[in-house]
Amino acid sequence: MTEEVLIAGFGGQGVLSMGLILSYSGMMEKKEISWMPSYGPEMRGGTANCIAIVSDSKISSPIVSKFDTVIALNQPSADKFESMVKPGGLLIYESTNIIIPPTRTDINIVGIPASAEAAKMKNTKIMNMIILGAFLKKKPIIKFENIIKGLKEVLPERYHNLIPLNTDALNRGMELADEVYKSN
Repeated sequence: MTEEVLIAGFGGQGVLSMGLILSYSGMMEKKEISWMPSYGPEMRGGTANCIAIVSDSKISSPIVSKFDTVIALNQPSADKFESMVKPGGLLIYESTNIIIPPTRTDINIVGIPASAEAAKMKNTKIMNMIILGAFLKKKPIIKFENIIKGLKEVLPERYHNLIPLNTDALNRGMELADEVYKSN
């Protein structure tokens, strides 16, 4: 199993954190991992993306031009990276913020209203965990308990009190992935 994932959005949306969590979680399962961030000079509001590769075998290169999964958290990312999903691959997008949804017919497209759900859960910063939960439901490449352990590694200790909320957000994302699938 090798899963090549591109996660993209604005700085401050938790793009790099999602990739780091996948990477740390993969290491806990003794998988080969690669995490390559890319971001503009702005702290928040600029573009950010990362490539996370999780594999059962050696990774030949962290440079990838076509991905098994693209996770797009904003319109510019959806527009830019839709074409980079391999045929038969998965594109998960944040449907609250993306006005013009992806249209390819040779890939699986899942819109998750993560920002709206995060607002309902009274913390907009968990939007990325809702999306990550949806991804893990569609592609269970890492065990859930290891994702929580990865979250503990990535979150600074002063925020460990938020791990139960993040766990709830991951679970809600998994539920939303099922709901969206049933409605299609």
